[in-house]
Amino acid sequence: MGAHPHGWWILLHLVLFVFWLGGDLGVFYSSRFVIDPTPTPAARSAALGIMTGLDLAPKICLVLFLPSGVTLMALEPHGAHAFGIELFPWWSVALAWVVAAIWLALTIVTHRTHGRVRPAYLGDLVLRVTVVVAMAGSGIYTLIATEPFGVTTNPKWLGAKLLLYAAAVAAGLGIRMTLRPFGSAFATLQTDGSTPETERVLTRSVDGCLPYVWTIWGSVLAAAALGVLKPGAHL
Repeated sequence: MGAHPHGWWILLHLVLFVFWLGGDLGVFYSSRFVIDPTPTPAARSAALGIMTGLDLAPKICLVLFLPSGVTLMALEPHGAHAFGIELFPWWSVALAWVVAAIWLALTIVTHRTHGRVRPAYLGDLVLRVTVVVAMAGSGIYTLIATEPFGVTTNPKWLGAKLLLYAAAVAAGLGIRMTLRPFGSAFATLQTDGSTPETERVLTRSVDGCLPYVWTIWGSVLAAAALGVLKPGAHL
């Protein structure tokens, strides 16, 4: 007997979690070499290349987390129906994947071009802000409503998970904003060598991202725990 498709989607969701958090850890470790003034500029450039390459995996996982989660909710036998209707018909799942494919393409282009393709950068930014607002609003409603969307299984855990996903996406935007001075400072390092001012800008840019990084790690870990344990749910 073959495995139920629900199980395969759960596996995909868990794989995305592993690569998201694991990739982020690699980015963090690489960043320590990028801002270390001891190695040569060429060595630090190599470290930056490694960091940038590793950073693509968490970005991909962040995007795919959303449609894979929608698919899981559509397949969930306890919460996929309410008020006698199907909450996530096939077309809504297909739409989630189409939007995710567009978002993923914009994310990859923005990543590889460092935001120099403005339409892709702005499209990715608009989608991220939209996702933050939509997920936060849905999460708050799910937490405060007695039977959100007519679901009677007490899906408070899901509301919290939506809020955590919104927090992770918002933290990613915080990282993007904080790193704005980094590019020009690193270019100066490569052309003019290390100076105290350049090193200050590099360190301030990278270390300024740490609160956002910790927010992402905590959000991803907590979301994974909620998805596995589903505390308080009536299943």
